Amino acid sequence: MDTTTKQFRKRNAILAYLRQTKDHPSAEMVFTHLKPEYPDLSLGTVYRNLSMFKSKGEIMSVGTVNGVERFDGNTTPHVHFVCMGCEAITDLPQIAVPEALNQQVTEETGGVIDTCQLTFVGKCQACANKKGEAV
Repeated sequence: MDTTTKQFRKRNAILAYLRQTKDHPSAEMVFTHLKPEYPDLSLGTVYRNLSMFKSKGEIMSVGTVNGVERFDGNTTPHVHFVCMGCEAITDLPQIAVPEALNQQVTEETGGVIDTCQLTFVGKCQACANKKGEAV
């Protein structure tokens, strides 16, 4: 198999993994998951492909959690909850992204909104209970 075909196999595997997982992985998490199947995969390859997918709008960055960027293969507008205790990122499909907010921002700025990312940050119930905090 030539180098180009191997590169596309890895690229396709990275994108497929991001689209099927709900874990909102970091580049390192993607690398760790795919390395057993692709022994010649490098972390640099993962980073380059994530950057390319993000610039093409095929994936999105959920933001950074404790200094590490996390990614989502689901690019439709949806709400996230980020736990700063266990670092889990959860989709909240039952909460709609408020269209009125997009309209308000458009009116305020005169700009055009491409997308809205709504993220709540805190501690999940399990992490809050470990610290003795009320949820």
